[in-house]
Amino acid sequence: MKIAVTGGAGFIASHIADAYLSLGHEVVIIDNLSTGKRENIPANARFIEMDVNDPGIPALFMEEKFDIVNHHAAQMDVRVSVQDPTYDARINILGGINIYESALRSGVKKIIFASSGGTVYGEQEYFPADERHPTKPISPYGIAKLSNEQYLYYYAHVHGLPSVAFRYANIYGPRQNPHGEAGVIAIFAQKLLRGEQPVINGDGLQTRDYVYVGDVVAANILALQPQMIGAYNIGTGIETDVNTLFGHLRDLTQSTCEEQHAPAKQGEQLRSVLSHERIFASFGWTPKMDIVEGLSKTVDSFRS
Repeated sequence: MKIAVTGGAGFIASHIADAYLSLGHEVVIIDNLSTGKRENIPANARFIEMDVNDPGIPALFMEEKFDIVNHHAAQMDVRVSVQDPTYDARINILGGINIYESALRSGVKKIIFASSGGTVYGEQEYFPADERHPTKPISPYGIAKLSNEQYLYYYAHVHGLPSVAFRYANIYGPRQNPHGEAGVIAIFAQKLLRGEQPVINGDGLQTRDYVYVGDVVAANILALQPQMIGAYNIGTGIETDVNTLFGHLRDLTQSTCEEQHAPAKQGEQLRSVLSHERIFASFGWTPKMDIVEGLSKTVDSFRS
């Protein structure tokens, strides 16, 4: 198949592009390199430097005739979305619509969308959250991700363009950058390896669901199956607090740094964890990477 991967120079999507190429698919990466890196682009992929809002996107899609679009390009920082909701919406909502309209008119068979389980549910009412959990995002970023899911439902219901939306937990692994909530792993690892002191916001008891990028890639491979449609959580169902995360990373880097705390970030979620029962029951996906082993692989990648 011919697959377009938007944001394919970034952390998550570059790993997905690697996997698609290894399976024999033709991959075209579309990225404006605002946060992605050229060195992340697989050698066997074609690269087109273009923004998702570029007026040339429709013509590109008509020329290329993609079979599948894997849409990971995004403004990915929750705090940026709070500071400038218009900027976030321009990229994450209007950019998405530009991609979906172009996909519809050029005969794309399916869209795979990177949503966010950590933000579309808002403050969770129960733990772990499944896909039936109320969606009450409390950031413009989460609102944009949920809006994309709803637009995709419209394109499927009205135009017959199928899609799958992955509600990701906090993804970590090699090539990770320090942006977004899961960026705490990259920040801590880099500082500890440099002998610098990381700072934990608040009491460090806030929890997240950390899922390894290789497990996320496995879900995106399954998504190539026509029968996978709708929204699915991609998480481990396991909560890890920041203090525990710091302890693991300190051990792995052999650092002597002690915990150092700063005031909590205003409005930060206290707990976030996702159930993956739906995708496991339907397609057998389950996370395979243990947190300590995954952190070890991540630290090794930063060390090298």
